[in-house]
Amino acid sequence: MSKQTFLHGALILVAAGLVTRLLGFINRIVVARVMGAEGVGLYMMALPTLILAITITQFGLPVAISKRVSEAEATGNEKKIKKILLVSITITGVLSIIFTIGLFVLSPLVAKYFLTDARALYPLLAVTPIIPITAVSSVLRGYFQGRQNMKPQAMSQIIEQVVRITGVVVLTKLCLPYGIQYAAAGAMAAVVLGELVSLFYMMRQFNLSKRFKLRTTWTKHISQGRETFQELMAIALPTTGSRFIGSLTYFFEPILVAQSLAIAGITAIESTKQYGELTGYVLPLLFLPTFLTHALSVALVPSISEAAAIHAKETIQYRILQSIRLSLASGGVITIIFMIFPAVILYAIYGTSHAAFLLQFMAPFFLLHYIQTPLQASLQALDLASYAMWNTLIGAVIKFIVLVGLSSQPQYGINGVAIAMVTGVVIVTLLHLAVLIKHAEFKLPIQLFTRFTLIVASTGWIGFELKDHWLLSSKPVPQLIIMGLTLTLIYITLLFVFKLIRKDEWKMIPWGKLFPKK
Repeated sequence: MSKQTFLHGALILVAAGLVTRLLGFINRIVVARVMGAEGVGLYMMALPTLILAITITQFGLPVAISKRVSEAEATGNEKKIKKILLVSITITGVLSIIFTIGLFVLSPLVAKYFLTDARALYPLLAVTPIIPITAVSSVLRGYFQGRQNMKPQAMSQIIEQVVRITGVVVLTKLCLPYGIQYAAAGAMAAVVLGELVSLFYMMRQFNLSKRFKLRTTWTKHISQGRETFQELMAIALPTTGSRFIGSLTYFFEPILVAQSLAIAGITAIESTKQYGELTGYVLPLLFLPTFLTHALSVALVPSISEAAAIHAKETIQYRILQSIRLSLASGGVITIIFMIFPAVILYAIYGTSHAAFLLQFMAPFFLLHYIQTPLQASLQALDLASYAMWNTLIGAVIKFIVLVGLSSQPQYGINGVAIAMVTGVVIVTLLHLAVLIKHAEFKLPIQLFTRFTLIVASTGWIGFELKDHWLLSSKPVPQLIIMGLTLTLIYITLLFVFKLIRKDEWKMIPWGKLFPKK
C-alpha cells in the first residue's frame, strides 16, 4: 500500500479537494440553470435532512477508525485492524438500516409539516438510498486515512463528482417536464448514483490493498469486539457530538427560516426562492476555499496526536499556526474578489445578481470559517473534542436566536438569516481559539493576523481602484477574469513578502512524487 508523508498526503487531498470543489461548483451551476431558484430551494431544503441521517449513521467513526488503525499499524497488529473494520461495519450497517427505513417512513411528515413545502417529499425519497452507501464508504475512508494512504479517498471524491454532474444533466432534464419537484428528485438521485460509483471504486482499492481476509472468522471478531467498540466510541462519541449538532442545526435551519419568513409576511414560494439564492448561490461560493481546510484537518489529527504523545509542544504550536496561515492564505484572495465584484460574479455564474449584497456582506466573516475546521481538528487531536462539541452547540443556539429574532421582522427578512449565519461562524471560531489558548497554551498569533490584514487591505484597495477605473458594463466577465488574475498575482506576491507562505514549505512539497519523470 502506498503510504505518504504528512505534507504529501495533505497535498493529495488539497489537489483532489480543489478538483472536486470546482466540479461540485459546476454541478451547482447546472442545477441552478436547469431548475432555477425555486428548484434549488427544494433541493437545499431536503439536503439538511439527509446530512443529519448520514451523520448519525457514521457516528463519528471515520476519525476514530483513522486514529485506531494508525495506532495498530504502528505495532504491526493486522488482526486489530481487521477487528476495527468489522466492528465499524457492524455499527454503521445497523444504524444505516434503521435510518433508511425511518427516513423513508417519515419523509411525508418532514416535507409537509417541517419544511412547509409538500413538494420536498420527492427529493427526500429519492436520496434515501444514499444512507447505507455512505455508511460503508465512511469506514473505508477511515481505514485508508489510518494507513496514511490518501489516494483512494482523493480519487473517489473526483469520481463521485463526475458521475454526479453527468447524472444531474441527464436526470433533471428528464424529470423537469413533470414538475419542479421531480427535477429536484432527479438531482438527488444523481447524488446517490455518484456515491454508489465512488463506493465501488473504494471497495476495489480496498480489495487490492488489504493484507487479510475480511470474511474469515468475522463472527469471532465481532463477538470479541467489545474492547474495540469501547476504544472507537471513546473517540467517536465526542466527534459525532459536534457533527450531530451541526447537522441538527442544518436540519432545523430551513424549517426556522420558512416559519420566520412566514411571520414576516413572505409567502412560502418566495421564501423558498430567497433561501435557494442564499444557500444555493451564495454559500457554495463562500465554501469554495474549504477544500484546503478540510485537507489540513484530516492531516492535522494524526500529526498533532503524535506530537502530543511525545510532549512536543513546539511542534503542536507550529502545526496549529501553519494550518491557520494556510487557511487564511487560501481564502483571502477569493474573499477580496467576492467583496469587490459580487454582482458581476453572480450574474456571470447564475444569470442573476439578486443575492449580491448577501455575498458581499458574508464574505469577510467567512475568513473565520476557513480557520474553524483546522482549529476543531486540533481540539480533537489534543483530546479536547468535548469542548469543540460545546462550542458548536453554543454557536448553534446563538445563531438560531438571532435568526428567529431578525428574519421574522419584515425589514430584515432573508438578510436576518445571513446575519445569523455569520454570527454563528464568529462565535464558534472565537470559542475554539479560546479553548486552545486556555488548555493547550496556544499563543494568539496577533502578528499573523496583522500581516494578513495588511495583505487583504492592500490587495482590496488595488481591486477597488481597478473596478472604479477599468471595469466596463459592456464587457464585465472578460475584465473580471483579467482583474481577478491580476489581484491573485499581487496577493500571492504579498503572501511571500509577509511570510504567510514560506519558501521552506514550498521546497518541502514532494514535486518528484506528484509529477514523476517518465
